[in-house]
Formats: sequence, structure tokens, C-alpha cells
Amino acid sequence: MKIEGNQKELDAMEQFHKGNRTEGLKLQEEFAAQFRTEYKEKDHCPCQKACRYHGNCKECVAIHRAHQEHVPNCMRPIINKKIKLLSELTEHTIANEIEPPKEILRK
Repeated sequence: MKIEGNQKELDAMEQFHKGNRTEGLKLQEEFAAQFRTEYKEKDHCPCQKACRYHGNCKECVAIHRAHQEHVPNCMRPIINKKIKLLSELTEHTIANEIEPPKEILRK
């Protein structure tokens, strides 16, 4: 099962945007039911970093919500994709103003 960019969930969001909440919720529950079945015993966490909370989204997200310093590693690609789109408005010149933390290695 593909989680990121899952077509059923994309279709659900399309229905929500059209104002068809009932169909959106139906599709969303179908996705969630398939997820629950497929990942009952499998690792679903895309995070590559060794972490005590790997695969335990509920606790991981709670920790990040509590300290509010950064977002979970698994959410960064989604957020970075949105930021990149915004950055296009200024020809990505923001990149010249960003100093990465010491633990982040750039290519």
C-alpha cells in the first residue's frame, strides 16, 4: 500500500474541496481501513532516523506538538514541498538567507 500520494485519499480530498463531505469521509475511511489492515504488523514509518518513537505516530506527534521546535522527520518532505512552491515567488533567494543547524548536512 502506498501512503504518500495515495490515490484514494487524494480522491477523498477532491470530494471535500467540492463540498461533498459524505463521499470524502467514505473514501477517507476506506483508506484508513486499508491502512489498519495492511500495517497492523508492518512498519509504516518513512523516517530513516533511528528513534525510540519510530512507527508510534501518536507519541511522536505529541512530543513535537509539546516542544514546538520543529516537525517530525516524516512530515518534512510534505512541508518542504509547500515551502519550495512559495519560495519560487522570490526565485528561491531565501536559500541565501538560511543557515542550517550544525546537525543538518547539505548536499
